[in-house]
Amino acid sequence: MKTIVGILAAVVASVALQAADPPGFAIWKAADLRSHDAALSTHVADDHSSRETLADYGDHRFRMLYRDADGNPEQHDAIIDIVMVHSGDGTLQLGGVMAGARTTSAGEWLGTRLDGGDRHPLGPGDIVHIPAGVPHAFLVPQGKHLTYVLLKIPAARRK
Repeated sequence: MKTIVGILAAVVASVALQAADPPGFAIWKAADLRSHDAALSTHVADDHSSRETLADYGDHRFRMLYRDADGNPEQHDAIIDIVMVHSGDGTLQLGGVMAGARTTSAGEWLGTRLDGGDRHPLGPGDIVHIPAGVPHAFLVPQGKHLTYVLLKIPAARRK
């Protein structure tokens, strides 16, 4: 009897070890993102945005952002932004010339406006890849909001 109990315990332990998620694994279910969206909308800063880091893996990170007005243009010389729109409506202004550009840290730029460029309407379910080195801004109509998950990853270094 002790042998059978021992074998069963070993099988259960083996199954439990195999079923464990690997280190670094994460999943954000739709219901979780709706909760984050609702929470972010309750503490919007003076810049008309609220943000939360969902996970930081060192070389890349996931953030969730809520905006209820236009954001300042920005540019990342060595970072790619991948934007997954969760809720709301807005416009991505991409390219052009950044006015009032100032560096916030090495390779990171913030401006006061973008002159020119292209405008791309955004809505829930849209996914956008913004290459490194391209100025961009999120525009949000008065009375509306835009919430998105942002994946920031390093751009490949060219030789």
